[in-house]
Amino acid sequence: MTEPKNPGTPDAAAPRRTGIAGLVKKHPAVWLGSALGIVFLLLGTGAVFAGAAVGRASDDPTAAPVVVDETPTPEATVDPERSLPDSLPAATRLRTCTVATAASDPRLMAFKGYVMNASTGEVLFSREGDVPNRTGSVLKVLTASAALAVLGPDYRLTTTVVEGAKAGQIVLVGGGDPTLSAAGSSVYAGAPKIADLASQAKAAYAAKYPGVPITEVVLDASYWNPADKWDPIWERSEQTIGYHSEVTALMVDGDRADPTRNTSPRSTDPIARAGAAFVSALGGGATTSIGTASTTNVLASVQSQPVSSLINFMLLTSDNTLAENLARVVSVKSGFGGSAASLQQAIPAALAGYGVPVDKLTIKDGSGLSEASGVPPEYVAKLMVKILAGGQNLNVVYNSLPVAGKSGSLASRFTGANAVARGSVIAKTGWIDTAYTLGGVIKAADGTPLTFAFYAIGDGIGDNAKGAIDTLAASVYNCGDNLSNI
Repeated sequence: MTEPKNPGTPDAAAPRRTGIAGLVKKHPAVWLGSALGIVFLLLGTGAVFAGAAVGRASDDPTAAPVVVDETPTPEATVDPERSLPDSLPAATRLRTCTVATAASDPRLMAFKGYVMNASTGEVLFSREGDVPNRTGSVLKVLTASAALAVLGPDYRLTTTVVEGAKAGQIVLVGGGDPTLSAAGSSVYAGAPKIADLASQAKAAYAAKYPGVPITEVVLDASYWNPADKWDPIWERSEQTIGYHSEVTALMVDGDRADPTRNTSPRSTDPIARAGAAFVSALGGGATTSIGTASTTNVLASVQSQPVSSLINFMLLTSDNTLAENLARVVSVKSGFGGSAASLQQAIPAALAGYGVPVDKLTIKDGSGLSEASGVPPEYVAKLMVKILAGGQNLNVVYNSLPVAGKSGSLASRFTGANAVARGSVIAKTGWIDTAYTLGGVIKAADGTPLTFAFYAIGDGIGDNAKGAIDTLAASVYNCGDNLSNI
């Protein structure tokens, strides 16, 4: 017989517990430790991060919990000293046509150059293009542009004869015109004739002083200081060979020994040569002296062709004497006195009106013969943009530039493979003992108008530099707007 349970035991006093509650009651120490472990784990996980919520991506009990960070995002701040662009820059076109080989031709020696798209203003190529350098006769483009700005295309240079201080005396007054001709034929088409001037003067004088012969002719070349006539940097060989005369306000035929030839030896006294020619045209018998007019009573006058025509001849043939005289007249008319030194003020002041900055220009003469003159290739290219557009009478300059293979000092150039650019390079040439230069416009094969300036500079540079420059210009012609600055 089974003995009854002791009514004092718990099992006897309470109903039997099952499930988790029963397990906890049966093993209280184990469950207490487990509970503490769970709390510890919770404290060490993302559940204790402020604002964190734990859930599941789905009802799948095996899915990994997804933690959503609800921490507020801090507001963006801008450094007040850091400037931000208003807009992103436009994409730059990738150009792939290079002229690097032509530009590094050793015949060019120390090469400087600049090419730009005349329509867009984009710089396509530059080799120290912003650095001033000697230009040779490319400087004549600046002189021509300055003359148009100050004198205008229709201005004419005037030579006059006025009464002297006494009967028997007349004064021949130079007005800066080197084209006044003592010959029947002259390199200067339509040149005023000293014979006409003498004929007018004789008639007017005889009407005022009947029966009184002209015994003295005073030669007045004081339009600028007649002693300021030669830059010491210029080679005297330019004068003796016949490329350049001394710069005086009174002369005949550009002081050429042979008035029919562009290159002809010049004298050491242009004023005296002009005086002798005038006395001869009067019929002889008068003496000459150097002085200044004391009256303004004009007996006779003759005028040059208009400045537009003088510029045309100057640029096509690279006439140094015309360039120097025009530069001096620009200085006089601008109020700077006409000295060689004044050109540094007068020429940039005249050019400033075209809107191309002139701060880097050093102007020592009007012809470009001086190695001390300095113009960046960039300036020439930018001025050529204005010249190509033709405003402010600059069409006169453009229409006077030599054309490759066709006219002026470029007529015999651009041969062989370079002939592809004949008719499409319109530019001024330049040459001094230490430089060959070219600056102007290229109408490229793809139709793009380009402006440029190339300087090949170095002691002992050879005549073959011209061919290297032509090759470079023809290469630029072929590249057009695809020209790369590599």
